Amino acid sequence: MEKMNILLCCGAGMSSGFLAQQTRIAAKKQGIMARVEAKSQNNIEDDLPNIDILLIGPHLAYAYDDLKKSCDRYNVPVTIIPKDMYAGLDGEGLLQLCIETLKEKETQNG
Repeated sequence: MEKMNILLCCGAGMSSGFLAQQTRIAAKKQGIMARVEAKSQNNIEDDLPNIDILLIGPHLAYAYDDLKKSCDRYNVPVTIIPKDMYAGLDGEGLLQLCIETLKEKETQNG
């Protein structure tokens, strides 16, 4: 995985902004070109055709099914960010989660 477009989604887009920043730093350290953005749940629809993965804050788990339906139209995987990773602003862990999720998607798609 050499290039990724990652979108983090939270209620207002602010708390995930810090996590996005840490994920960009982790990607740079690993030599991965990654565009990592954070937006509020209400502002993601236009980005779905252009992203590789959508990560949602643990507090938005209730919206998972609706977000998954939207993402399925574009074959974009959706993952809920683990609470400890979110709270700890674990950019390295989040990057690894993205890599694993996208590898799994490739395997499923052949």
